[in-house]
Amino acid sequence: MRALLRVADAIDAASRAIGQSVKWLAAALVCWQFAVVVLRYGFGTSYPWAQEGVTYLHAVLFMLAIGYAYMLDAHVRVDFFWAGWSERRRAVLEILGVVLLVWPFCALLVWASWGYVAMSFRLGEGPMTHGGLPLQPYLKALILVMAGLLAVQALSVLLRALGVLAGLERAVFPQRRAVGEA
Repeated sequence: MRALLRVADAIDAASRAIGQSVKWLAAALVCWQFAVVVLRYGFGTSYPWAQEGVTYLHAVLFMLAIGYAYMLDAHVRVDFFWAGWSERRRAVLEILGVVLLVWPFCALLVWASWGYVAMSFRLGEGPMTHGGLPLQPYLKALILVMAGLLAVQALSVLLRALGVLAGLERAVFPQRRAVGEA
Protein backbone atom coordinates (compact mmCIF):
# COMPACT_ATOMS: atom_id res chain seq x y z
CA MET A 1 0.00 0.00 0.00
CA ARG A 2 2.87 2.38 0.72
CA ALA A 3 4.12 1.87 -2.84
CA LEU A 4 0.69 2.84 -4.15
CA LEU A 5 0.76 5.99 -2.02
CA ARG A 6 4.11 6.84 -3.61
CA VAL A 7 2.37 6.49 -6.99
CA ALA A 8 -0.29 8.93 -5.71
CA ASP A 9 2.51 11.30 -4.62
CA ALA A 10 4.04 11.14 -8.11
CA ILE A 11 0.68 11.81 -9.76
CA ASP A 12 0.09 14.74 -7.41
CA ALA A 13 3.54 16.13 -8.17
CA ALA A 14 2.80 16.00 -11.91
CA SER A 15 -0.62 17.62 -11.42
CA ARG A 16 0.95 20.29 -9.25
CA ALA A 17 3.63 21.01 -11.86
CA ILE A 18 1.06 21.31 -14.64
CA GLY A 19 -1.27 23.41 -12.49
CA GLN A 20 1.50 25.75 -11.38
CA SER A 21 2.59 26.13 -15.00
CA VAL A 22 -0.79 26.89 -16.50
CA LYS A 23 -2.08 29.13 -13.72
CA TRP A 24 -0.12 31.97 -15.30
CA LEU A 25 -2.34 31.65 -18.33
CA ALA A 26 -5.10 33.27 -16.25
CA ALA A 27 -3.10 36.49 -16.12
CA ALA A 28 -2.23 36.17 -19.79
CA LEU A 29 -5.91 35.59 -20.59
CA VAL A 30 -6.98 38.77 -18.77
CA CYS A 31 -4.26 40.84 -20.45
CA TRP A 32 -5.01 39.37 -23.88
CA GLN A 33 -8.75 40.01 -23.53
CA PHE A 34 -8.05 43.56 -22.32
CA ALA A 35 -5.88 44.18 -25.39
CA VAL A 36 -8.61 42.85 -27.69
CA VAL A 37 -11.17 45.17 -26.08
CA VAL A 38 -8.84 48.20 -26.25
CA LEU A 39 -8.07 47.50 -29.91
CA ARG A 40 -11.74 47.10 -30.74
CA TYR A 41 -13.28 49.99 -28.80
CA GLY A 42 -10.29 52.28 -28.43
CA PHE A 43 -8.86 52.02 -31.92
CA GLY A 44 -11.78 50.63 -33.92
CA THR A 45 -9.86 47.60 -35.14
CA SER A 46 -9.81 43.91 -34.40
CA TYR A 47 -7.91 40.84 -35.41
CA PRO A 48 -9.62 37.45 -35.69
CA TRP A 49 -6.47 35.64 -34.51
CA ALA A 50 -6.44 37.79 -31.37
CA GLN A 51 -10.08 37.07 -30.61
CA GLU A 52 -9.55 33.35 -31.15
CA GLY A 53 -6.48 33.55 -28.94
CA VAL A 54 -8.75 34.30 -26.00
CA THR A 55 -10.67 31.08 -26.66
CA TYR A 56 -7.46 29.09 -26.98
CA LEU A 57 -5.96 30.47 -23.78
CA HIS A 58 -9.19 29.83 -21.91
CA ALA A 59 -9.38 26.25 -23.15
CA VAL A 60 -5.74 25.48 -22.40
CA LEU A 61 -6.00 26.94 -18.91
CA PHE A 62 -9.11 25.07 -17.84
CA MET A 63 -8.49 21.79 -19.62
CA LEU A 64 -4.93 21.40 -18.39
CA ALA A 65 -5.70 22.54 -14.84
CA ILE A 66 -8.49 20.02 -14.26
CA GLY A 67 -6.28 17.47 -12.50
CA TYR A 68 -4.74 20.17 -10.32
CA ALA A 69 -8.18 21.45 -9.30
CA TYR A 70 -9.28 17.91 -8.43
CA MET A 71 -6.12 17.33 -6.42
CA LEU A 72 -6.84 20.47 -4.36
CA ASP A 73 -10.51 19.48 -3.96
CA ALA A 74 -11.31 22.81 -5.64
CA HIS A 75 -14.06 21.36 -7.81
CA VAL A 76 -17.74 21.91 -7.19
CA ARG A 77 -18.99 19.59 -4.48
CA VAL A 78 -22.75 19.18 -4.25
CA ASP A 79 -22.67 16.94 -1.19
CA PHE A 80 -23.62 19.24 1.69
CA PHE A 81 -23.15 16.43 4.22
CA TRP A 82 -19.43 16.22 3.37
CA ALA A 83 -18.20 18.78 5.91
CA GLY A 84 -19.59 16.87 8.89
CA TRP A 85 -18.36 13.43 7.85
CA SER A 86 -15.36 11.56 9.17
CA GLU A 87 -12.36 11.16 6.89
CA ARG A 88 -13.08 7.42 6.55
CA ARG A 89 -16.62 8.12 5.36
CA ARG A 90 -15.30 10.71 2.92
CA ALA A 91 -12.81 8.13 1.65
CA VAL A 92 -15.60 5.66 0.90
CA LEU A 93 -17.55 8.36 -0.93
CA GLU A 94 -14.47 9.32 -2.98
CA ILE A 95 -13.83 5.70 -3.95
CA LEU A 96 -17.43 5.36 -5.10
CA GLY A 97 -17.25 8.71 -6.87
CA VAL A 98 -14.09 7.82 -8.77
CA VAL A 99 -15.25 4.35 -9.79
CA LEU A 100 -18.88 5.15 -10.55
CA LEU A 101 -18.67 8.73 -11.81
CA VAL A 102 -15.24 10.15 -12.65
CA TRP A 103 -13.75 7.23 -14.58
CA PRO A 104 -16.95 6.49 -16.54
CA PHE A 105 -17.19 10.21 -17.38
CA CYS A 106 -13.57 10.22 -18.60
CA ALA A 107 -14.18 7.08 -20.67
CA LEU A 108 -17.34 8.58 -22.16
CA LEU A 109 -15.50 11.80 -22.96
CA VAL A 110 -12.73 9.94 -24.76
CA TRP A 111 -15.19 7.69 -26.58
CA ALA A 112 -17.41 10.60 -27.66
CA SER A 113 -14.63 12.93 -28.74
CA TRP A 114 -12.09 10.54 -30.29
CA GLY A 115 -13.68 10.63 -33.74
CA TYR A 116 -14.27 14.37 -33.49
CA VAL A 117 -10.60 14.99 -32.76
CA ALA A 118 -9.39 12.45 -35.34
CA MET A 119 -11.58 14.00 -38.04
CA SER A 120 -10.22 17.44 -37.24
CA PHE A 121 -6.65 16.23 -37.78
CA ARG A 122 -7.60 14.16 -40.83
CA LEU A 123 -9.23 17.18 -42.49
CA GLY A 124 -6.41 19.50 -41.49
CA GLU A 125 -9.06 21.76 -40.01
CA GLY A 126 -8.14 25.41 -40.21
CA PRO A 127 -9.05 28.46 -38.16
CA MET A 128 -12.50 29.01 -36.65
CA THR A 129 -12.78 32.27 -38.61
CA HIS A 130 -11.04 33.74 -41.63
CA GLY A 131 -7.71 35.13 -40.40
CA GLY A 132 -7.86 33.10 -37.19
CA LEU A 133 -5.41 30.68 -35.63
CA PRO A 134 -4.88 27.44 -37.60
CA LEU A 135 -4.68 25.31 -34.44
CA GLN A 136 -8.17 23.91 -34.15
CA PRO A 137 -7.17 20.21 -34.21
CA TYR A 138 -4.82 20.80 -31.29
CA LEU A 139 -7.48 22.68 -29.39
CA LYS A 140 -9.85 19.75 -29.86
CA ALA A 141 -7.11 17.29 -28.85
CA LEU A 142 -7.06 19.00 -25.46
CA ILE A 143 -10.38 17.29 -24.76
CA LEU A 144 -8.58 13.94 -24.76
CA VAL A 145 -5.71 15.33 -22.72
CA MET A 146 -8.17 16.72 -20.19
CA ALA A 147 -9.91 13.36 -19.83
CA GLY A 148 -6.53 11.69 -19.30
CA LEU A 149 -5.40 14.21 -16.70
CA LEU A 150 -8.67 13.87 -14.80
CA ALA A 151 -8.58 10.06 -14.92
CA VAL A 152 -4.98 9.93 -13.65
CA GLN A 153 -5.69 12.38 -10.84
CA ALA A 154 -8.75 10.31 -9.95
CA LEU A 155 -6.39 7.36 -9.53
CA SER A 156 -4.41 9.39 -7.02
CA VAL A 157 -7.60 10.30 -5.14
CA LEU A 158 -8.65 6.65 -5.13
CA LEU A 159 -5.25 5.53 -3.81
CA ARG A 160 -5.31 8.16 -1.06
CA ALA A 161 -8.85 7.14 -0.11
CA LEU A 162 -7.70 3.53 0.16
CA GLY A 163 -4.78 4.80 2.26
CA VAL A 164 -7.23 6.51 4.61
CA LEU A 165 -9.21 3.28 4.97
CA ALA A 166 -5.97 1.37 5.64
CA GLY A 167 -4.92 3.92 8.24
CA LEU A 168 -1.86 5.07 6.28
CA GLU A 169 -3.20 8.47 5.22
CA ARG A 170 -4.83 11.16 7.34
CA ALA A 171 -6.86 12.77 4.55
CA VAL A 172 -8.10 12.03 1.05
CA PHE A 173 -7.14 15.56 -0.02
CA PRO A 174 -4.03 16.45 2.03
CA GLN A 175 -3.12 19.30 -0.34
CA ARG A 176 -6.44 20.97 0.46
CA ARG A 177 -5.33 21.62 4.01
CA ALA A 178 -1.86 22.70 2.95
CA VAL A 179 -3.26 25.29 0.54
CA GLY A 180 -5.86 26.52 3.04
CA GLU A 181 -3.25 27.04 5.76
CA ALA A 182 -0.84 28.93 3.53
